Amino acid sequence: MTTATKTYELEGQILEACSCNTPCPCWIGEDPDGGSCDSFVAYHIERGEIQGLDVSGLTLVKIVYIPGNVLAGNWRAVTYVDGKGTVEQQQALVKVFTGELGGAIADLAKLVSENLDVRVAPIEYQIKEAQGTIRIGDVLGAEMAPYRSADGKPTKLVDSIFSTIPGSPAYVGKASYHKVNLPEFNLTWEYNGRNAIQGEFRFEA
Repeated sequence: MTTATKTYELEGQILEACSCNTPCPCWIGEDPDGGSCDSFVAYHIERGEIQGLDVSGLTLVKIVYIPGNVLAGNWRAVTYVDGKGTVEQQQALVKVFTGELGGAIADLAKLVSENLDVRVAPIEYQIKEAQGTIRIGDVLGAEMAPYRSADGKPTKLVDSIFSTIPGSPAYVGKASYHKVNLPEFNLTWEYNGRNAIQGEFRFEA
């Protein structure tokens, strides 16, 4: 009996922030606060291979505008891929996160109707004890921390109709600040004290 070879296996963490209040209504299928959503989601791969290529330690970020209900699609997105990677690693990450290689990530990628650009840049990503920061030059910056239970554990969101990390629990949090500056795509905003989501993922296909 032969074992099917996996196209990719990725494990890591996400940081996500958006313009909604906390907690974000999109995750339970409701319309975003204010009718539309300004957001980003950063996937930091701690361990992973794509078609046999090691991509451990690299990060991919999608900056997105969601015009209405999250499940209705029609998202506009700019993708940033980690400048630390080789061209081959960067191309492999883009293939996965644009849905070309299938799996649960492909279902999420279908919600994007306009992939405006793919760019390579240094991405600073740090997370410790469920608190996180991220920066891409002067394009993106955010700092966030989770809500916690009475015994200090991060508050989890599970079994939600929408998720950027399908199959994994997410930590509900708040971003003390969240800035994006991409005027060429009309993606420019700044928020304080709005929704943030963190979590760990394992994707394979």
